[in-house]
Amino acid sequence: MQRRFPVAEMSFNTDAVAIDYMALLSGKIKLAQPTQAVAQVVLTEEGINRAFQADLVTKKLSSANIPVTFSEVEVQLQPQNQLRIFAKAQWSNGETVPVCLNTTISIEQRRRLQFSHPQFEAEVIPEPLRERAQTASMALVEVLNGMVDLDKFNLDGITMRLNRLETQGKQLLFSGYAQINHFPGQG
Repeated sequence: MQRRFPVAEMSFNTDAVAIDYMALLSGKIKLAQPTQAVAQVVLTEEGINRAFQADLVTKKLSSANIPVTFSEVEVQLQPQNQLRIFAKAQWSNGETVPVCLNTTISIEQRRRLQFSHPQFEAEVIPEPLRERAQTASMALVEVLNGMVDLDKFNLDGITMRLNRLETQGKQLLFSGYAQINHFPGQG
């Protein structure tokens, strides 16, 4: 998984972690009290594009509400949290059309990545394919909006939230927060 979802840098700061020593004597690791952690994560444009080739992601790219699947997704990070996204959209009838759009990436409700204000780039798409490409572009944004929701990744006893995200050159910087009430499966 690490090879398909590469992280350029990651750092963590935690509160003091208090272990319940009585539980430790019985062979279990339990927290004596909840703890919090703050993480800083740096993803590179290259790493993001590699992640779009992972099986987990390619399966999601074929789950749009229209009969189209997406491949060859390429993201270019732009200033001010803008992304330029290229892809190939294949319709169920076998027709393949190129996709090109600009969008803003932001955090929604501290738990979900939101791709908002999508702008279809018609001028880079051949005229006869533009209508289908525009439809496919909006479907791609819909799929992307459903991909990263931290509530889908929360583990038993751990709640994660996003605090901030920012594009800087060819890097995407995240900071997030985790509340750890107990270790998963240790209720």
